[in-house]
Amino acid sequence: MTNRAAFIYSEELLKYKFSNHHPFNQFRLKLTVDLLNRINALHPDQIIPPRFATEDELKLIHDPSYIEAVKKAGNGQLPQGIAENYGLGTEDTPIFSNMHEASSLLVGGTLTAVDEVMSGRVLHAAHLGGGLHHGFRGKASGFCVYNDSSVAIKYLQEKYHARVLYVDTDAHHGDGVQWSFYDDPNVCTLSIHETGRYLFPGTGNINERGQGAGYGYSFNIPVDAFTEDESWLHAYTNAIREIASFFKPDVILTQNGADSHYYDPLTHLSTTMKIFREIPKLAHEIAHQYCDGRWIAVGGGGYDIWRVVPRAWSMIWLEMTENSNCYGSLPHDWVNTWQKEAPVELPKDWDDPENLYPPIPRKTEITEKNLLTLDKALYPIRNQQKSS
Repeated sequence: MTNRAAFIYSEELLKYKFSNHHPFNQFRLKLTVDLLNRINALHPDQIIPPRFATEDELKLIHDPSYIEAVKKAGNGQLPQGIAENYGLGTEDTPIFSNMHEASSLLVGGTLTAVDEVMSGRVLHAAHLGGGLHHGFRGKASGFCVYNDSSVAIKYLQEKYHARVLYVDTDAHHGDGVQWSFYDDPNVCTLSIHETGRYLFPGTGNINERGQGAGYGYSFNIPVDAFTEDESWLHAYTNAIREIASFFKPDVILTQNGADSHYYDPLTHLSTTMKIFREIPKLAHEIAHQYCDGRWIAVGGGGYDIWRVVPRAWSMIWLEMTENSNCYGSLPHDWVNTWQKEAPVELPKDWDDPENLYPPIPRKTEITEKNLLTLDKALYPIRNQQKSS
């Protein structure tokens, strides 16, 4: 094994683009890769270009008629009335040219990461262009055309017969992945997200626990709006440790949306870079504890592409490669280069200042509410431990 980790990337991934004004902007990938390059943390021999997912691979999750609709839409051949039945051509998920090809490459990137890890060539793989967790079997949703994580999990099951723990820390509920495996006891999903009372997609309640043979294998922790670092990390740390101990996976797939940050324009949480240090650190620990190190990380949401995403996603790769060069000042040349294009003032340091935002008036109430939510979410595991 020449490398412990693989980084799946090509600038072709930037072709997944709805418009110049859409909040989902894959330019954040370029910013992240440039940041890693400026600190000499990403070497050419670690970078593997994504491949296209085949139609048969897409069909592991997606309906053939939907795949055809995506193809036609990307070629300008799908009438608007029909497109909307498939969730295409909406404000969230507009049609763009060659949509099928761009989306297939994104899925193929996650499958590339899977094969690198499961073949034993590397222990860990990151595909930050992936993580589109809202896509459904026959419908686009929430900026997601195809659901790369769902396809990858099915691929992991069919090709490698693996039990998969899927951990989703995006501020939005990982609904598409949850529903794909809701009745499957060999896939365990954990989503910690902002409560759906105020945020798309409105799902991810504590009582969504799975169905049939899959009952008890879906876990949701909907934290309250304005949740801060300490409360968020308490929920995440306890949940991932207890669920991993309960499920004992063969591989861990993490979705790393960076939209729980205070700066994010689409969400209402109040976390800082502190959580984005801890998220990959704990995933890494769990991977080695239960999965012989097998860990695949994908991206996801993250709509402050200048101040948040590059730092947060760099932390994943730096953790995978056990590189501690992520403290103190950001590289001046990175800041100076991109400040010319950024519409906001770029951060100067890896970490956020302590006084990033004014004190939250409901802190105690929010913290207590999240403790109760965590307890209810993990009740089946904790109750089982007591009775045994």
